[in-house]
Amino acid sequence: MGDTEYATFDTTEIRAMHYMMLSHDLAKSPGRYRKGPIYVHDERNDRVVYEGPDADDVPAFMDALVASPHTGLNSDPVVRSAMAHLNLVMIHPFRDGNGRMARALATLVLTRSDIGEPEFSSIEEWLGANPDDYHSVLAHTGHGSWLPRDNAHMWLAFNLRAHHMQAQTVARRAEEAVVTWNELEQLATGHGLPDRTMDAMFDAVLGYRVRRGGYIKRADITEQTATRDLAALTSAAILTAHGNGRGRYYTAGEPLLQIQQRRRAGRKPLRDPYPWMRTKLAEPTEADT
Repeated sequence: MGDTEYATFDTTEIRAMHYMMLSHDLAKSPGRYRKGPIYVHDERNDRVVYEGPDADDVPAFMDALVASPHTGLNSDPVVRSAMAHLNLVMIHPFRDGNGRMARALATLVLTRSDIGEPEFSSIEEWLGANPDDYHSVLAHTGHGSWLPRDNAHMWLAFNLRAHHMQAQTVARRAEEAVVTWNELEQLATGHGLPDRTMDAMFDAVLGYRVRRGGYIKRADITEQTATRDLAALTSAAILTAHGNGRGRYYTAGEPLLQIQQRRRAGRKPLRDPYPWMRTKLAEPTEADT
């Protein structure tokens, strides 16, 4: 368990986070609680799927939200993170950005509990890649209106599943990186290229554009050396050049595309710890009937 003082937070911090997140648009009242009713609208089906609690109750509900993780510091951090996420979404305290704030708050609870680096503990990536499941579980849990004592079992199971799947994703990504790096090392050796070029090749095999300026900074080399390296990579067809002048960039050539294909072909599917959940989430909610 992390330091208790560090693990806590308050509504001022949450409002400050919201301000930083939406300060580019003052019309959305960044950092300020909403003053009126709020509804979550499903644009695909043109219907209201959730109505937030009365605006007058929001300050008290937010005080209770930040108090709950403090009083439950002996609970599992994943559970505290999930419930902080759910409660902020259900309170819907802001005019806009409630979903983003809830996901950021969930990650904050985890990192302040010494769970680990956000890259390994946060499920924001998984939620972003599975928005339909995310919105469906919120609909199943929220039942269309503010019901603070309703059953959150499905929501907690969904979060545990998301953490499990995200952990598998990160582990698979790390394993693939090792295999890919070994193949790039063989490719560089076969073409007599310096080891520093492997950074550029690795970026390209991941699908990124390689630019001379970025390569100079990453490899800590001179412009002349970068120009020579990129020319050698292009000559070997490892990188493909696009454009001219300052806008010139490089993408994966055929040898790197083959590495990509082998990586994808050998990719093992993730194991779903709760295979029943997708079927459950597909069931109609109160808002559907």
